Amino acid sequence: MTDSALVLVANAGDGSISVFRFEDERMTRLAVTEGLTGCSTFAVDAERDLVYAGVKGATEGEPAGILTLALDRHTGRLERRSRLDLPDGGMNYLALTRDGTGLLGAAYSGGYGISCRVDDGVVGEPVSRVEFRNLHAVLPSTDGRFAYFVSLGDDLVAQYALDDDLSLVPLTPETVAAPEGSGPRHLVLNAAQDAVYVLTEFSGEVLHYARDTSDGTLRLAGAAPAFDPSKDLTHSTFGADPMAGHLTWGADLHFGADERYLWATERTESTLAAVAVGADGGVTAPTRFFETEPQPRGFALSADGRFLVAAGERSTTVSLYAVDGDALDLLERVETGRGANWVRFV
Repeated sequence: MTDSALVLVANAGDGSISVFRFEDERMTRLAVTEGLTGCSTFAVDAERDLVYAGVKGATEGEPAGILTLALDRHTGRLERRSRLDLPDGGMNYLALTRDGTGLLGAAYSGGYGISCRVDDGVVGEPVSRVEFRNLHAVLPSTDGRFAYFVSLGDDLVAQYALDDDLSLVPLTPETVAAPEGSGPRHLVLNAAQDAVYVLTEFSGEVLHYARDTSDGTLRLAGAAPAFDPSKDLTHSTFGADPMAGHLTWGADLHFGADERYLWATERTESTLAAVAVGADGGVTAPTRFFETEPQPRGFALSADGRFLVAAGERSTTVSLYAVDGDALDLLERVETGRGANWVRFV
């Protein structure tokens, strides 16, 4: 971790992105860029200081879109560069691939996923499109040869090869099942690229998929719960109100230092917890849980895994923690904006 870094936080309720300077174990807000209606996901090209943000239409009749924003690292300001309209619905997840020349997206309400070429920060029209119910996230393999979409509505992971022009070519099989009714939501790939981990929304589990590094295909190999068993949460279902029913409500997933733990959020009880990852890639349930920002949808860890920043959908602050293995130590809370839901270190 460098002595100074930036932390970007999307505030969907305010339609803004806050940029913080992270230095000496403290966060200082540099700037807030507004006019980003409903921004709930963004991807950062750190080499080019570009941010690709998913937004909703600002006025009735205006389509959702992907904005390209130029990041000024000194002031924290974000300047608009270009926009791709998305008439079939906005993105819930964006991920860059191939050194920033490609962009993948997943649209929850629209039920579709896309791959696009990026030329000098301009996102082109989709090269490929796939359709599954309530797609929630997408990530490429590190080498840019494959892409994986998770479908909350269809309980599956869809797997594709990325062709030279970024076309999505189905693998055989095209999809791999998740447990019925689990609601796959977010995913991560390990550094060795031989495992994919998926956090489910309705069952609150971390699913372990073994990955063939040659042909890219996945195989479900195990699972572990990531929610606090002492809170008597019960399995959720699509369309249910988790808060009213005291139901499991998984959200975000990220690796900790050395990939020994997978940190996960649960929103009904507003907890962060670390699922242990064994030498064989298997997962084990957490032994302790940390209450964090109300309804924590998004969080991120620093590159060295020593710090974690968590945002809550029912809060106007973000929490900064020091991380020690599977433990968190709160360092400070700082103001960001309403409906904070996406966090990235840059």
